[in-house]
Amino acid sequence: MKRSTKRIMKTYKDLIVWQKSIDLVTDIYSMTQSFPADEKYGLTSQIKRSSISIPSNIAEGYGRNATKDYIRYLQIACGSLFEFQTQLIIAENLSMLNQNDFKSLKIKPAKLTEC
Repeated sequence: MKRSTKRIMKTYKDLIVWQKSIDLVTDIYSMTQSFPADEKYGLTSQIKRSSISIPSNIAEGYGRNATKDYIRYLQIACGSLFEFQTQLIIAENLSMLNQNDFKSLKIKPAKLTEC
C-alpha cells in the first residue's frame, strides 16, 4: 500500500502562498526604510499597505465559513498583488529602489502566482 505524500492543511499558515507573501511583506518593510521621508505617507505607505493586504486577505478568507467567501478574499489578495506590482514599478521609475532590490521584489510576486 502506498502512503499519501499530501499534507493536511490545518491552518492558513500552511499555505505556501501565505508564507511567501509574509516574506514579501518583511522584505518590503526593510527596503522601504531607505525611501525618502516625504514619501512616508505617500508611496511608501501604499506599498506597505498593498503588500500587507496580500497575506491578510488570504488569512481572513480562510477564516470564513463559506468557500464562496474564501474565493472572494483570494481574489482581493490577487488584486492587492497587482496593486503592489504597480506601485513597485512607480518606485523604481522614481529611483526609490535600486535595480537589485527592484529585480528581487519583481520576482517575488511572480512566484506568488505560481502557488
